Amino acid sequence: MAALIDALRTGRWLTRERVRLVAAAVLIASLAGLVWLAATSDGLNDHQGRPLGTDFSNVYAAGTYVLDGKAAAPFDPARQFAREQAIFGPATQFYGWHYPPFFLGLAALLATMPYWLALLVWQASTLGLYLWAMRGVAGRAEPLWLLLAVAFPAVVINLGQGHNGFLTAALMGGALLQLDRRPILAGILIGLLAYKPQFGLLVPLVLAASGRWRVFAAAAATVALMTLAVTLAFGVEVWSAFLASSKFTREVVLEQGGTGWHKIQSVFSWVRMWSGGVPLAYAVQGAVSLAVAVSLAWLWRSAAPFALKAAALMIGTLLATPYSLDYDLMLLAPALAFLAVDGFERGFAPWQKTLLAALWFMPLVARSLAEATLIPLAAPLMLAAFALLLHRASVETGPAERWRFATGGVK
Repeated sequence: MAALIDALRTGRWLTRERVRLVAAAVLIASLAGLVWLAATSDGLNDHQGRPLGTDFSNVYAAGTYVLDGKAAAPFDPARQFAREQAIFGPATQFYGWHYPPFFLGLAALLATMPYWLALLVWQASTLGLYLWAMRGVAGRAEPLWLLLAVAFPAVVINLGQGHNGFLTAALMGGALLQLDRRPILAGILIGLLAYKPQFGLLVPLVLAASGRWRVFAAAAATVALMTLAVTLAFGVEVWSAFLASSKFTREVVLEQGGTGWHKIQSVFSWVRMWSGGVPLAYAVQGAVSLAVAVSLAWLWRSAAPFALKAAALMIGTLLATPYSLDYDLMLLAPALAFLAVDGFERGFAPWQKTLLAALWFMPLVARSLAEATLIPLAAPLMLAAFALLLHRASVETGPAERWRFATGGVK
């Protein structure tokens, strides 16, 4: 037992050969599953009668409404469901539209194509953007980066569900890569994250804490321009429709668990899955979000290595929102890449290699394990990783840095 604990602590069990073998096995199994799914479909629905790319069906349906001149319609669940049934058949289940109006233009563009082509274009283009970001983080430092990036289990989840995790990871990872070299570009990429606003709440905090005001201004200008463009294109009513639909998203999807507690990988869902009430879930989530925000403000004002700051922001982003699903775990990919590169350059902390391996593998089993046993994996593992990050940064920056933050000093 002592030998096992020591191996986990040092991470010496995680050899390059084992990493390559496991990643290749996951990739082959993922590709086989996707090929089988496509081969047994009719080009529109899979063998179970679900739309190919499942959740992408709501993007396509919303886009058809925009092309019909009814941009506010997707925000009405009944009308959105009716359009999905009209396209995919009366047996299809409901896939809700929960995005702000920023996403409508892209949805309309995709809806100009046949469904299968739109899905292929969406998946290929956003996967390419994700790989671009991953190459920027790890491509020069780690020869296995491409295998690990493609085989990351959240990738097959996104491909199977036709979701937007690739785009989210690319925007966040790309923005962090450009933060100091091209601050205006970084701000634009951050502004584009407004299509999923729950993942942009902590970014202004760290930009302000670290004094990156050019990035902050570029991000704000990007959101303002997108807001103006959407209003001019679709009318003011799309905003009132979006705000009205947020009640359905909050009450039915989040608080009542309409999506399924096992699918939502947050502290909020963890409390609800264990029969905690809505007020308790909000209280626990609020406490975690506040702790993450304060910790990130300290970290980004400190002299800690940038890789620790970048990884902490992405992990903290997932922890701070009550609404993140398993496909959103794509944000862990660039976070893991930053931490791996930093570990190779400066050495790995005790338990770090084992924790990184667990985080990499976790999306493959997080949903099914929670559904079968009510045991969450994502939130506890991310909390452990975030705590380890803070501990390492605290040890390395020393008491002088902690004092400067506590007294309001700048690094």
